[in-house]
Parts: sequence; C-alpha cells; structure tokens
Amino acid sequence: MRKKLYILGLILMLVFVSHNCKQKSAIKGVDLDVTFSEETLTDNLVTDMTFLWATNSEFEGMRRDYNVFVHFWHGDNLLFQADYFPEIPTSKWEPEKEYKFTQRIYIPVFIDEFDPDFKGEETLNLSVGFYSPYDKTGESEQMILNRKLKVTPPPLDAPQVIYMDGWYGLEMNRDYHFKNWRWTAKQAKCIIDNPHRDALLIIRGEVNKSAVEGQKVTFMINDTILDEFVPEHAVFEKTYTVNKEKLGEDDDFYLTIATDKTFVPSQLFPESTDERELGVKISFIYFR
Repeated sequence: MRKKLYILGLILMLVFVSHNCKQKSAIKGVDLDVTFSEETLTDNLVTDMTFLWATNSEFEGMRRDYNVFVHFWHGDNLLFQADYFPEIPTSKWEPEKEYKFTQRIYIPVFIDEFDPDFKGEETLNLSVGFYSPYDKTGESEQMILNRKLKVTPPPLDAPQVIYMDGWYGLEMNRDYHFKNWRWTAKQAKCIIDNPHRDALLIIRGEVNKSAVEGQKVTFMINDTILDEFVPEHAVFEKTYTVNKEKLGEDDDFYLTIATDKTFVPSQLFPESTDERELGVKISFIYFR
C-alpha cells in the first residue's frame, strides 16, 4: 500500500513539474544577440547596448505586447536594469524578421579593487527576456538570454570627478528613477582630471518645475560657457564631445553647473522642513 502511495505521489509531482515547466518554457522561434559599443566592459562606464532579435520559421507569433527585461546581476544583487518596450510591439512581430534596438546604459561603480580577494575582474550575469507589465504573478516571464560578462576596473587614465564647492550630500532612493543624486546650490563646481584628449561628457539631471518655472541651467568648463538651456522636461540628459583645446593645458579643469533660480523647499511646501537653497538635482556626471 505504501509503495502504491509513493508511486502515485511521484506521478502527481511529475505532472506538477511538467505543468510549471510548460508555463515557463521559452518562446519558440526567437533568438537574441546582444553587443556593446565598447570592446572591454568596465564599471563606471557608459556604453551603447544593441539588441538584435531574430525570428525564424518556427515563430508562431505572440498574442500580447511584452516588455523586455534587461537585468545585470552581481552575485545575488541586482546591480541595475535597463528594461524597455520594443519600438515594434511584440504582437506585431512576424516570422523570419529582424528587430533591432539600441539603448545607452551606464554600468555603475561596483568593483572594489582593494578587496584582497579581487582577481582583476568581476562577473556580471546578464539576463534578458519578455514579461507583461500587467501580470503580477510572474507567470508571463520568458527568459531568452542568460550570459556572463567579464567586467574590469576603468583604465588608469580614466579621469576622476571630485565634487567641490556648492554641492549637497549624496542622497539615495532605490524606488526613484534616479537611484542616487546630489543637489546643487545656485552654483556647484567639480574638479576633473584633464586627459589632454577629446573626451565624452554626459550630465544627467532634473529640475523641479513645480517649484521653479523657466529655470535656466548653465554648464561651464573653466571660465567658458559650454551650454545654456531651459529644460523642456523635468529630467534631462546632455551629451557633449569636449575637444582637448577647451580643457586647457593644466592637469585638471573645472566643471561648473549653475542656475539662475533656486528654491527653499520649506518656504514652498508646508510639509517640508528642508531649509536648503536648492538649484539642480544631478544624478551623475560622466567624463571619459
């Protein structure tokens, strides 16, 4: 009798596992190739990530429009994600077609070069697949690609950004679209290593339009204005190729972020006790 019950339990378990595997099975007829614009991946790196989706003759179509999850894991820690919605909705994908998408990603600083166990590189696990944003059960998730990526520290000549006068302390919130940021006062200054070559400058930030309307933001390199603009939307990202002549001959240069209007939260919002004079919220400054 006990043997019969054991066999029955085993059959039920196999049916349960088979049912669950069927729900989680990969979508047939879809392949994915992922490439990066940088040959060597490091932390503290901005790079373009290209997704090339290819369907073959076995592709039977998708009945719903999926988002794409793009997760970068460092061990058990989700270091960052770069999810997106395909420009051509997945419900309109056809057999034997290619669908290409490129987006800029930022690999944050996570390598501890002073760790005694550090062996010169770290491993990130990249997982990419489909999910429905309306499904709260997780059953719609379909893994398409799982790949290990080798990541090294930045090269020795990568310029260092040091925050000087006019900056408030680092703030963090994992549930905010900026995971971390610093507020400026009316003017804030950084000192940056001069690479004595043309370099890429990216500044991502945000202005508080509910507190200040028509706020003008100014970027300066040393004493020269690089750009002046009134952000169309609250969140902005600016990219510049800065030629070496603008940086001067010294071994470092100054980057200044200024604004024509500031606000004090406690004077505008009754629930606030923040008495700082705030200018612009800066998520990150990238220079390499």
